[in-house]
Order: sequence, then structure tokens, then C-alpha cells
Amino acid sequence: MRDLALTRRNWLRSGMAASGGGFAGLLAAGGDATACAAVDSRPSALKITKVETFALEHRLPKAVGVSILGLSSVRDTLLVKISTDSGLVGWGETDDVGGTRGIIEDHLKAKLLGANPFEHRKLWQTLWGHAFGDGRAVGGIDIALHDLRGKALGVPLADLYGRRVRDKVPVYAAAMNYTEGVRPEDQFPTEAAALVKRGFRALKMRTGRLENRRDLAVLARVREAVGPEIRLLTDGNGAFTLPQAVKFGKELEKLDFYCFEEPLPQGQNYAGYDVLTQSLDIAISGGEALDSRAAARDHIARRSFDIIQPDVTLCGGVAEALFIAEMARLWSVQCIPHCWASAVATAATLQVLSLLAPYTLSPASDEPMLEFDVNNPFRDELVARPFELKNGVMDVPAGPGLGIEVNEEAVKKFARL
Repeated sequence: MRDLALTRRNWLRSGMAASGGGFAGLLAAGGDATACAAVDSRPSALKITKVETFALEHRLPKAVGVSILGLSSVRDTLLVKISTDSGLVGWGETDDVGGTRGIIEDHLKAKLLGANPFEHRKLWQTLWGHAFGDGRAVGGIDIALHDLRGKALGVPLADLYGRRVRDKVPVYAAAMNYTEGVRPEDQFPTEAAALVKRGFRALKMRTGRLENRRDLAVLARVREAVGPEIRLLTDGNGAFTLPQAVKFGKELEKLDFYCFEEPLPQGQNYAGYDVLTQSLDIAISGGEALDSRAAARDHIARRSFDIIQPDVTLCGGVAEALFIAEMARLWSVQCIPHCWASAVATAATLQVLSLLAPYTLSPASDEPMLEFDVNNPFRDELVARPFELKNGVMDVPAGPGLGIEVNEEAVKKFARL
């Protein structure tokens, strides 16, 4: 790969020479056309030649789902591939909701072709200013551009932001979904115990689809099955009214749950969440639907959440997720990004998590966690080397860009025609 570009040392050397007199400086340093040719091969001379989107789909053996609407037997996601004249490619991911793929294909692609992926500020303005600033479309492209820039420089994505503050990230299993034909009483406790045996020290489960007393009885059985040392989280998926959420949350406090995720209906306004956080001691988490720093700002200021959950694929990308996390720190709001997609989103989220400052300077301080969907063929099959959980933590990929190698045969396998 490096035969297509200068090493970082030679690139810096040629850049310093050029700064002393343009091409004349390079000729003085190198003395012949080789130095001039190096100008065109340096990373900053890349040009985007192709932008492609791949809608992926997978059929599950049984229909599963969240706390609202119907159960589904289909998982889907949208990948973005950006190619350059050097042969380097970058991968991104987003969700094809509300015409996201069409925005990329019909509007944003034309803005990218011929552009230099290193012109981050210029491209940021172009992408947000077009198509009314769609955070999902921008998010998928932004991740791919970050992947490209890291690969061109030969460094992990986190190095573009001053290098990581942690090499390993705690993981929580996003599991225990409602399953067609299976009683949660029979499924959730058994599944939770099995996940603990796999090494998970934190688990999240669905709640809100059943009558509240029945749901609480299931959660109590999960706590009994895993013991007091395992961190438990639950996601209400907008299934509760405000009075129900307050009452339910008080019962979760008795079961020592770590947080109660999005129990009220979402929407961009997240109405009532500020009242909910003031009514409960348990941490309220939310914000996965926020599509930009602007959307997150007001909710942080009025404390709609104790834990904010920007999704790097939905909120506008890597830089936007980091901006939201830094804003949240000003109000002492924790940031635990949402992640429910393929290996591309998982790798991007790990890179973001590696950059987040500790919540406090105490050695016992909580660390930001990775949400890890335990039954995800898009994640496990789309990479040459699957992510590994060891003692409840996961290594941050150390390779260039996102740090993963996408298996394009798997992309073709899951691609929806």
C-alpha cells in the first residue's frame, strides 16, 4: 500500500522543502523529476473518484424486536464506499431511513467526486449545507472520509485527534430482544447467564412490551440469574408514558439497574425527558436519534439525559459525535454512544470511545462503554478479523483508518438487489 504514497517521514520532508519555495524548493531538495512526482503521490494530493452505497439485508431465523411496533425477521444497514485515484478506499455506514441512500446518491455524491478527502473543513461545510444537512447521510460519508484520511497517513483514526486515551473499551451486550414465540420469562434470564459466561460484565435488555408488572418480574429474574456484580441496563424504546416511566424507574432503582434508556417516545424534541431525569435517581440515557450537535445542544443544556447517546452513523459522523461528547462534559453529562450496526460502525464507535476523556480522574471512575449487539452477522462476517471480547473489554483497532479490513465478498453476499 505504501508504494502508492510517500512514507510519513518523506512526506513531511517534501512538505518542508516545498514550503521554502514551492516546486523550486522540492527541486533543490531532490534535484530531479522524482521529487516533483512525489508531490502528486503525497496523501494530501488524493482525489475522490467514486462514491458507492450498498444496502445490506439479512433474514433472521426468528422475528425479533424492540418494545414497540411489530417484530421483524430482517436486519438491514447501508454502507458507503469512497474510492480514490491512489487505490485507497474508505468505508462508512449509516441507516437508510427517510431516503438517506437517495440523498447520498442523487445529491452528495456529485459534491464529493474530484474532491480531496483531506479538505475536511471544506467538505464538512459542503455536506452539511446541502440537502438541508441530513445527519444520517453526512454521517455515513464522514466515517468513510475519516477512514480514508487515516489510511493515507498510515495511522488509526484516533491519531487524527491527538491519539487515544485508552487502548481497551468496556463492552455491554445489547441482547435479550423480544422474540417471536418465546416468553421473555423463559428467554431473558437464561440468555443473560450465558452472556456472563461469555465474558460480558454488563448487559442490556428490552422492556416495555409487556404489562409493567410482568416486565419487572422478568427483570428481577435476570438480576437473580446474574448476581449483584453484573451491570444491568434496559431500553424502553419509547413504550412508556411519563407517569409509567417514573413508576417503572423507581422499581429499576430497587433492582440496582445502571440506566433506563429512552422510555419515553423519541422524536427530535425528546419531550418530557428533562422532567423524567429530575424525577428519578436512576440515570436516564437517550439521544440516539439526535442528528447533529445543534440537536444535542438544547437537550444537554436542559438535562434531558444523564447519559447522552449520540450514534456516529446518525449524528453526522466522527467529529460531530466528539463535539457532542465534549459539550456534554460541560454539563457533567456522561456520553455512551449508541451503536447498532455493522463492523464499520462498531470500529468507528471504538475509535470515538478511545478518545473520550475519563468522566473523573478517579481510578474507580466509570468508563464509556461500547454497545455490542451480540447477534449481528453484519459485524461478524464483514471483517477479516472479528472483534474479540476479553474479560469484558475490547481492544480498539490499531490499523490505519478504522483499523479493520472490510470483506467485500461478504458485502456482496448481504447486498440487497
